[in-house]
Amino acid sequence: MRKEVRYAFQKTSPVMLGFLFLGASYGIYMHKLGFNFLYPLLMAATIFAGSVEFVIGNLLVQSFQPLTVLILTALVNSRHIFYGITMLKKYSNTGKLKPILIFGMCDESFSLNATLKAPAGLDRSYVYFYITAFNYFSWVAGAGLGGLLGGMINLNLAGLDFVMTALFINVFRPG
Repeated sequence: MRKEVRYAFQKTSPVMLGFLFLGASYGIYMHKLGFNFLYPLLMAATIFAGSVEFVIGNLLVQSFQPLTVLILTALVNSRHIFYGITMLKKYSNTGKLKPILIFGMCDESFSLNATLKAPAGLDRSYVYFYITAFNYFSWVAGAGLGGLLGGMINLNLAGLDFVMTALFINVFRPG
């Protein structure tokens, strides 16, 4: 198992660094919206959909509209349907690890696991698992850390709401 852990860590360490930074940004953003560090930590642990988490943070400070949240989440994360279809064969014999691999599917885990050619002697199921777990825990740790640091960092986040809206308009525009 140590070989799988080491190999997965080497493959995903750049992603982990990015997730720590982005997760911390999310945690700081949530703190600036008025939430204590538990909100970004728990949301990161249960939702694990970075772009949606930023948007939901903004939606939580407005009057809550569950249908809007549901539709927005479904639209933003609909790409995971195609990721899942692509990974059906790779994840077919992963046994007890399959639910974790499915829950932990994000863009970065998909990219790494879809293109992975595990060296001989390594259990590919566990390599997939460790890549997914490293990515997941680095995002959650970053979000929690950002939530804690949010009170110590003085940032002016005015206009960030517009940036997030522009990001999603750009993602969903045709052509």
